[in-house]
Amino acid sequence: MNQFFKIFKMDKAEATKISASPDEPHQHNFEELIIGIDGELEHFIDFETTTLSAPLISFVTKGKVHRVIPKLKNGKCDMWVIRFKSEFIPETTFQLYASYHNHATLKLPSGDCFSRLTTICEIIENEMQQENPDLSVVRHLLSALFIMIESEKSKITPKSNEFSTTQNTTLQSFLTVLEENYQRPLGVDFYAEKLFMSARNLNLICKNILNQTVTEIIETRKLIEAKNQLTHSDKHISEIGFDLGFNEKAYFTNVFKKRTGQTPSEFRKEMKKLLS
Repeated sequence: MNQFFKIFKMDKAEATKISASPDEPHQHNFEELIIGIDGELEHFIDFETTTLSAPLISFVTKGKVHRVIPKLKNGKCDMWVIRFKSEFIPETTFQLYASYHNHATLKLPSGDCFSRLTTICEIIENEMQQENPDLSVVRHLLSALFIMIESEKSKITPKSNEFSTTQNTTLQSFLTVLEENYQRPLGVDFYAEKLFMSARNLNLICKNILNQTVTEIIETRKLIEAKNQLTHSDKHISEIGFDLGFNEKAYFTNVFKKRTGQTPSEFRKEMKKLLS
């Protein structure tokens, strides 16, 4: 996906087309939220297949191998699909990784809350259809959407076993501390000490849940913010790198290119073309 944000409806015709010729399991370079109003969703993720009837929500993080097959139920299928880059709502994205790593698809009760979710989707779509959509408005609406979903999700998600719950709590705590400190040149030992645990155990938990080491997670968070600043500010590249704890421009450029396949200047040029 070459855009920061995209929203569209998946209807009966599109569902029939996808069901007749489903994709192979795949991964993509964006985050994806599906809000199902009518129909069913067959979701293959983490080597398990789940089929749920609407109303439902499904969130797939970037890089997760999965396959989604929308299906008709009682002759109907109506779903909102929202796709966005991690850097579109950088302060929210990492918390989403922790919240949805083991519950990608979830059935929601119909009622006022679900009606509000669909209303927000309609407002977002309307804004995106404007000649010059205000992406800051869309960002706030998308964040509100996830806050509402998380509130509803917390009421109905079954409690995990004690070990799993402890790991999830530790990860959430780590991501909270990271959000406050990712711009500083700090390593694994700092975060482990903050959480009163060994660096080894923190790494094991992160690998178990997100399949990334602590260092990789810190680096990923820095690069999400780097992309955000490269796109939305006129700061010099070396200044952005320094602000994120990279003391040398060359080191920042090397890390950025290794992880994204582009130099910071190449990324900035590409984003300016997309937004012009």
